[in-house]
Formats: sequence, C-alpha cells, structure tokens
Amino acid sequence: MQVPAYYADTYEEQAHTQVTAIGERDGAPWVAVERCLFHPQGGGQPADRGWIDGHEIAPFRDHDSGLVVAMASGEATLPLFSLGQSVEVRIDLPSRIAHAALHTAGHLIEAAGRAQGWVLAANNHFPGQARIEFTAPRPDARLETPEGREDATEALRTEVAKAIAQDLPVTWENDAEGRRIVHLAELHSAPCGGTHVHSLGDLADVVLPTLKVKKGRIRVSYSAAHRER
Repeated sequence: MQVPAYYADTYEEQAHTQVTAIGERDGAPWVAVERCLFHPQGGGQPADRGWIDGHEIAPFRDHDSGLVVAMASGEATLPLFSLGQSVEVRIDLPSRIAHAALHTAGHLIEAAGRAQGWVLAANNHFPGQARIEFTAPRPDARLETPEGREDATEALRTEVAKAIAQDLPVTWENDAEGRRIVHLAELHSAPCGGTHVHSLGDLADVVLPTLKVKKGRIRVSYSAAHRER
C-alpha cells in the first residue's frame, strides 16, 4: 500500500516511513515508500526533486504496479533497500511550492478564459514554459487586432487579480469514479493530479503577457510564484 501524501499536504517536506516495494527498470533498482511525498511528472507538472535516506532520487509512476517509485537521480546510485526498511524521505520544498503555484495559477487562468466563452485545449505548467491554450467556439473579434488581444488579456488579468484578492480556497475531493477533482471555491473545478496551494491568496507575481493566436488557438502564457511564507 502507498499513501500519496503529496495530495494531502503540498507543504509536507519530510517524513519517516518504510519501504513498501522494490524492483528494477532497465537493470537499475527502484524503491517505493509507503508514505510518498514525491509527486511524479504528469498533468503538465514536473516531478519533484527528493531524497531517500540522503540519496537523491527522481520519482516516476510505474505503470505496471501503479506505484510512484524512485530511482537514482543523474549519475548517482541507490543502495539496496529491503522491504519494510525504515527510511527518511524529503522533498525540495521551494521547488514543490513553485510548481504548485504555477499549477494553481494555470487553473485560475483556465477559469478566467472560460468566463470569456473559450474552451480549454491544452496546458503546460512547467517553469519558463507555462501556458494555457484555448479555442473559441464562436468568432471573437477582439482577437483579430493587437489592441483587441491586449483588451482580452486585460480582461483575464482582472479576473485573476479579483480571485486572488478574494483569497478563494483551493480544495479537492474524489468523485464517484475515484477521480481527484480540484476546486477553486465555486469558480472552477477540474480533474487534476497536480499539487496546489492552499488558497489563491498564496499566489504572487502572476504575470500574463499579451495573449497570442496561432493556428486557431488562443495561447495565454504566464508566470507565477508563491507568496513569501
């Protein structure tokens, strides 16, 4: 059994747990722990950086077992762990909360775009690459000129700033089908496997350059940070 602790508390930095599974991938060992702090790459979010007993690891989801497992990062090697062995696990918390802020800001921008009548087409929450892409089911004349695109972007900025000022809570629950649904209060809900901040007031420095339209898609690039804790 494995507990995905990164869902329960984005800000949990370290824990004492035990090894719940071991295996190999391409001849290299991997290890899975019971209380897993490590978010694997997925859903447009990069993987956490972490350590098990001081050994730096890279987490990924093993599709055969469904577990989040850890392999040695880079050129490092892992020692041979045994089932049930007690271990100390830790994540790079500054990186985690940076990823969580970007992911949450992405949901907020999606909500603002939906308020404009647009439909989500794609997303990316990686640092330096973050963007939300939409399609417009109906022609939007604003998008045909530079001035109109800036006006449309300003409308998004206004909605985003309003929600952050209201400090709306960010919560999640599993639906009847077992999917994890993330809520920005009543503003927005979506299936999501990412990490998120506690409330929108945790977001800072959310910047939206003027949106672009390319091949029928509305691309809203953005950057965001976590407020100082």
